[in-house]
Amino acid sequence: MSLLTRLLARGTVVLANSANKLQSLQMRLTAGEVNDDMEHFEPYGFTSNPLAGAEGIATFLGGDRSHAVVLVVADRRYRLKALAAGEVAIYTDEGDKIHFKRGRVIDIDTATLNIRASSGVNIDSPTLSMSGKIVSQGDQVAAGISQINHVHSGVQPGPGQTGAPVGG
Repeated sequence: MSLLTRLLARGTVVLANSANKLQSLQMRLTAGEVNDDMEHFEPYGFTSNPLAGAEGIATFLGGDRSHAVVLVVADRRYRLKALAAGEVAIYTDEGDKIHFKRGRVIDIDTATLNIRASSGVNIDSPTLSMSGKIVSQGDQVAAGISQINHVHSGVQPGPGQTGAPVGG
């Protein structure tokens, strides 16, 4: 067995355990070898739980086949294709994606987007466009005026028009 063969191996994920501080994988390597509890090093700030069948590259430190470290896992079945040079994307097997496009555009494509914030959500933009049905369980404030608790000036009876909302 050559030194390179002892140091590197390609394989497919069989199982993933993401419950530990450092994820471990069981992989089926070339020549039918199955290796358990392979440490999967991931870039800081990014994590995933790869599906069975995803592909990976493992290294065996010092050529010791009993101590494997998985350097990278990819899944060509779900990878987004035809990104422009310099673009970046995060994606899932269900078709969800966050795509950082050229021209400083971020495209988020998912069935439901839930944003949770403990103290507020701030959007600083000269325009804001939305489509679809807007459903709110809380107050919305626009230009400092509550959409729920505001009063109008110049209230008139019958078919007349009220004045503008009074600032909040």
